[in-house]
Amino acid sequence: MKYLSNQKDIYIIAYLIVFAFAFSFCVRLIWVYQFSDFESFKFAGQFMINTNDGYFWAEGARDLLSGSFTKHNLSPISEAAPWLTYVAAKILPFSFETIIFYMPAVLGSLIVIPVMLIAHHFKMIEMGFLAALLASIAVSYYNRTMIGYYDTDMLNIVFPTFLLWSLILALRTREEKYLLMTALEIIAYRWWYPQSYSLEFSYFGLILAYALIFDRKNLFNFKLLTIMLFAMMGLPSLVRLGIVISVYIGFKYERFKPYIGYLLAAAGVLFILSGGLEPIWVRLKLYVFKDTIEMTQDVLPLHFFSVIQTVREAGQIDFTTFAERISGHTITFILSLIGYGLMVKKYPAMLLGLPLLGLGFLALWGGLRFTIYAVPVCALGMAYLLFTCSAYISGVFINARLGGLVKSSFVILSSLGILYPNLLHVIDYRVPTVMNKTEVEQLDAFKKSAGREDYVVAWWDYGYPIRYYADAKTLIDGGKHEGDVNFPVSFMLTNDQESAARLARLEVEYTEKAFVTAEENETKTKEQPKKIINNTAQMSLDYGFNNANDFLDALQTPLNLPQKTREIYFYLPFRMLSIFPTVAQFSNLDIMSGKTVRHPFFYETSRFQDGVKLLQLGNGIALDKEKGALKIGSNEVGVRTFIQTGYDERGTFVKQQQSLHPNGELNVIYMQPYNTFLIVDNAMFESTYIQLFVLENADGRFFEPISLEPYAKIYRLKI
Repeated sequence: MKYLSNQKDIYIIAYLIVFAFAFSFCVRLIWVYQFSDFESFKFAGQFMINTNDGYFWAEGARDLLSGSFTKHNLSPISEAAPWLTYVAAKILPFSFETIIFYMPAVLGSLIVIPVMLIAHHFKMIEMGFLAALLASIAVSYYNRTMIGYYDTDMLNIVFPTFLLWSLILALRTREEKYLLMTALEIIAYRWWYPQSYSLEFSYFGLILAYALIFDRKNLFNFKLLTIMLFAMMGLPSLVRLGIVISVYIGFKYERFKPYIGYLLAAAGVLFILSGGLEPIWVRLKLYVFKDTIEMTQDVLPLHFFSVIQTVREAGQIDFTTFAERISGHTITFILSLIGYGLMVKKYPAMLLGLPLLGLGFLALWGGLRFTIYAVPVCALGMAYLLFTCSAYISGVFINARLGGLVKSSFVILSSLGILYPNLLHVIDYRVPTVMNKTEVEQLDAFKKSAGREDYVVAWWDYGYPIRYYADAKTLIDGGKHEGDVNFPVSFMLTNDQESAARLARLEVEYTEKAFVTAEENETKTKEQPKKIINNTAQMSLDYGFNNANDFLDALQTPLNLPQKTREIYFYLPFRMLSIFPTVAQFSNLDIMSGKTVRHPFFYETSRFQDGVKLLQLGNGIALDKEKGALKIGSNEVGVRTFIQTGYDERGTFVKQQQSLHPNGELNVIYMQPYNTFLIVDNAMFESTYIQLFVLENADGRFFEPISLEPYAKIYRLKI
């Protein structure tokens, strides 16, 4: 590398990279310091992770280490993150829990390297150092690479920033080694994060536009485009690696020089035929063209509520939140855009940062999860603006010494001002672990009762932790939560116990049967069309119903259920109480038409004030203790039942129940141990979750208690 020919510069940049990396890692240790005495965040003496999705990757790494794999359990044993963790666990002298807890801080801090290298290429080492510091702790980047955030995000920005660096050097130096480097980075990025298609294609499109409009005669541009397309094909990584190396060798020895046009066309055709465009459209549909209701393309078309409407990360955000997540402060963000514009003006190759910046701006429509992509580009822009201003300030002074002093003071104070809001966020951002110690101990003990082939019915938020700690299967989880699979679980939790029990047995047995059917479909020839149908539709047709709503009604009557092949358990945590109305949304539909047919009343509060006549429950709701009625605004509604739950001195669950108005429409439950009041209508009162968790009122025909703890209650299905 010509630009690294100066050995002194190599030492300087290496030192600054190490310092920036250490800074990034140490800042992330603040969370450890803050919660070092929180035993509820530890299990078996080790800190637990603080992201649900992390348990998915942890399950895969755990299974790789144990060499124990269960068929159809969806463990990600072939994914990159578990394999990297597996290698780390094999060679490092640390426990598995320690590795997955600290790995995000280590890998996430690697962002300082490509940021520094980009700046060093432009001979602005000091600027790169500040940009590296800012990028490493910027709000959204910190949130998704902090200690314990064990997810693919720990390298999801590092890889494309390295790709940005190699593309800049490829276009500016025209050295063929950067062709190979770019292609290898694309392959590595896709291996780590298969959803990287959109960003890779954006880079490709930008270079293609540049080549066609401004530099059509430069053969190097088309070499770069060709090798990028081969690297981006929808083929296995090893196949693409072999193709890329072969193409690079051909370029290096100029064997393909007369055929570049044909080779580029062939690469384009192979890219399309291998499904290169389909994943891009899928991601756009998921985060941009969002539907509230999903309709299945089955023999019996059904309508389901779309999960994307309930995911906070996919919701729209305001500009202030958007700016603060990227740069720490709105002013800093605006200045960073100005700096980026100035940087592009001086170094046009920085236009290659637009795909990252554009994905960041997608957050305004697609949700806050996208803000992280704009962090490195905006960090470079902010640092460039600061050092541009500092150079102007020093030039104002005739006295060089005084000018240098003012410049240094300006750089130091401005840098601290830029970093301060981000550091303040790190200190204030005290996220808890996914589960507390008591919850995990319960699941760990439950693992002795449940088998690896057994199923646990739980909402998808708890799917991954259950699979990791209880080592059992779940129907839905953080990756499998489309509307058609969420519907039956929502139905089980929000409807009566009899219907829930029968549907649970049906859903589990049909799910296992579907795995076998899918394997059989894989062996079919193209002449034999595959039959695709979701479980609810299949059940309806199998039981002779052309209307799925009629089938659901029939669950309250005796049905000839499939033969039992495994145990089924219901996991009902206290933490689900706050999201129970959201859970109910998925089954409040007429699934034949997609229209909402039920508007359940559910109100939860821990803020109340007890008076002589009225119990004030907030939001204009009060309980008239003399009349036994609820005042909701200007309306008065009779209370059917008032129940108080708690635990006696021996820790036994007890409840006191009063029947007030037989025809009352609402029920009031005071959960004394949680200092929480619930107001629910009669349908919600009879729901499986309220009856089993809140009231411990299990129907002995269908359920038996396995583990009853204040944080969560587990029941076994008896049919």
